[in-house]
Amino acid sequence: MATPQEEIQQQAGKVIGQLAGYVGVRAMDMGLRLGMFAELAKHPEGLTPDELAQNLSMDAFYLGVWCNAAFGAEVLDADGDKFKLAPHMDKLLLDQDFPGYVGGLPTIMVQPELFDAFATNLPSGKRIWWDECSPEWIQAVSLTARPFYSRLIPAGIDRVPGLSDVLAGDVKIMDLACGAGVGLQKLAAAYPTATLVGVDGDAHSLEVTGKKMKEAGLDGRVSLVQSAFEDLDAGVDFDVVIINVSMHECRDIDKVTQNVNRTLKPDGYFVISDFPFPATVDGLRTPPARVMGGIQFFEAMIDDQLLPTQAYVDLLNKHGFKNVDAFDMTPVHAVTYGQK
Repeated sequence: MATPQEEIQQQAGKVIGQLAGYVGVRAMDMGLRLGMFAELAKHPEGLTPDELAQNLSMDAFYLGVWCNAAFGAEVLDADGDKFKLAPHMDKLLLDQDFPGYVGGLPTIMVQPELFDAFATNLPSGKRIWWDECSPEWIQAVSLTARPFYSRLIPAGIDRVPGLSDVLAGDVKIMDLACGAGVGLQKLAAAYPTATLVGVDGDAHSLEVTGKKMKEAGLDGRVSLVQSAFEDLDAGVDFDVVIINVSMHECRDIDKVTQNVNRTLKPDGYFVISDFPFPATVDGLRTPPARVMGGIQFFEAMIDDQLLPTQAYVDLLNKHGFKNVDAFDMTPVHAVTYGQK
């Protein structure tokens, strides 16, 4: 049995661990935002802080401090006086199309819309909405949602019985909560005979998406609709409706599910790709759950919370969907699906 002094030391270690993690997040954000990781990726043999400073026209002393912190966070390795990316960090932090990409998360964690705004609004409980968020926040959220789409399309889709066969034909797909258009682009590439409709309630996001679709030559296949999901009225001829990391944000989740059911053809698929928040407090102390707990601060301000996967299974069953099931893609990504 530990002595009181040993227990105090153990508890102090937990606090220090949290502070160390914060240093790592800040170091990762700097390295991504200011280009240090991208420059080191060009030099797998490594660079000294002086060489990195010369390449980026930055201060060598400051870069030495940053390299030490990033090495301590284990995102850099050292070889003599040179620093280089730790194994696979080029994929994890820089490759936005890699299914395991996590490079958007450090940026999310330091945006004022997360903890700063929550602390400011904590006494009053003031709520906000997406149109009050900065373009930087929306871009960061898009980067964070991107790997969810990369995992879902096509690998996750292929795990839904019968869905890949449907998508091989001339189908109509709705990307509900299309955001900045990442999913629409991936869906268009994976299913070249599909017609796509992107729906979102945020005008700025749709403006960004419209420009992307035009630049990609997809404006003939993709149409955009600005609508609250509770007011959705986009016809009744969709073969598939997909919503990625946004179902938990619906103000009236039952109404949205009813609207989706109405807009689908018979046997049409509803696919919910979202965070699998722990169902009980006992699950909150894993690293993935702690990250999701951080996301909850923003979710609270827009008047919602992440939900357990079982909540989506129950939701689809409640509203008459058939063949309802769910599976995990990663510890922070689950897919729930059903057919009309």
